[in-house]
Amino acid sequence: MPRVTRLGGVEQTRTLTPRTAVIWAVLRAELDRRPGEQLTVLDVGGGTGGFAVPLAEAGHQVTVVDASPDALAALTRRAAEAGVADRVRAIQGDGDALAGLVEPATVDLVLCHSVLEVVDDPAPVVAALVTALRPGGAASVLVAGRAAAVLTRAMNGHLDVAAALVADPDGSAGPRDTLRRRYDADAAAALLAAAGLVVEEIHGVRVLADLLPAAVADGQPAALLELERALAARPPYRDLAAQLHLFARRPA
Repeated sequence: MPRVTRLGGVEQTRTLTPRTAVIWAVLRAELDRRPGEQLTVLDVGGGTGGFAVPLAEAGHQVTVVDASPDALAALTRRAAEAGVADRVRAIQGDGDALAGLVEPATVDLVLCHSVLEVVDDPAPVVAALVTALRPGGAASVLVAGRAAAVLTRAMNGHLDVAAALVADPDGSAGPRDTLRRRYDADAAAALLAAAGLVVEEIHGVRVLADLLPAAVADGQPAALLELERALAARPPYRDLAAQLHLFARRPA
């Protein structure tokens, strides 16, 4: 559903969905805290630029680190088509190597979306995020939720997989699982806090979207979006979301 979204003083029209609306609301509030400033943004695992290009369109300098050369090529084309190629930099690399890719204390805002589930060890990755941030800088972190994975598998009749997700300390279903780990809100917050970040907000992303029949989700998109927004910050609904979005800050 097209909406006019204001990012750092620039109005842009984009399609808000249950996958992005809550995250954009949090990012918009952070940008509005610093009106008129050109921020330095680091997007780890940013892929084809779904967040990076709009942030560059809003006037910010964005570096995207991603392991996929194809994704970075698509990012470069997307930035050029949007007229912001000069504000988007692409670096090939993965989260595990982040510490060697970014200068310390040079970033105002870091995005780390759907990365901590797949890296070898999330703790040094989060530590590298903190090192990259300037004092007072903020981190937007999106992780897979364990509870949603358990419920989805169980509802689809895969009770053995659901049981494995519950029993495994990391919330993985075994060697064939595409994710190494999943989180609940407390575990994700503890991971960030251990690295020195102060968690300011936790929201659920896709609280209901993945549970509803397609006919309902596709037939009432506006109502679904508003309900997702209403439930995003409210436990226990928040904690059943497919993903958890944590917004944290490096102390000044």
